[in-house]
Amino acid sequence: MAGLYLEDFEIGHVFQHALRKTVTESDNMLFSVMTLNPQPLHIDFEYASKTEWGKPLVNSLFTLGLMIGISVNDTTVGTTIANLGMTDVTFPAPLFHGDTVRVETQVISARKSKSKPDRGIVEFEHRAFNQFGVLVAKCTRQAMMKSKAAA
Repeated sequence: MAGLYLEDFEIGHVFQHALRKTVTESDNMLFSVMTLNPQPLHIDFEYASKTEWGKPLVNSLFTLGLMIGISVNDTTVGTTIANLGMTDVTFPAPLFHGDTVRVETQVISARKSKSKPDRGIVEFEHRAFNQFGVLVAKCTRQAMMKSKAAA
């Protein structure tokens, strides 16, 4: 499915994204190493076994990226000009190796640009859940989107 244009986003609409991902140890390790994050809570099983979690946590920035990435195919692929920001990022519950992530996205607002008629700003709330339906991540994202006038 091609990405949606500014005019296609209906305020309040919730996308239930069909794409899901089971997070692996390799995903977590690779992301942590690529971002130079040596946090033992993510990469050291011995260290993590002595924490309240008893095992490594998935890197929260991987979780954030995965949550937004899962949403792209249904919403913004090919029609995003730029991400403008992410706010209100929370991780209310941990994500672990072997958890399967599903995502939903709600359209919070959409408006035309005041200075450029070929674009506008859409605000999304992304929510990620594990396989038990527990909310593991949430954020609000503002994206500069192409208008149909630009097509």
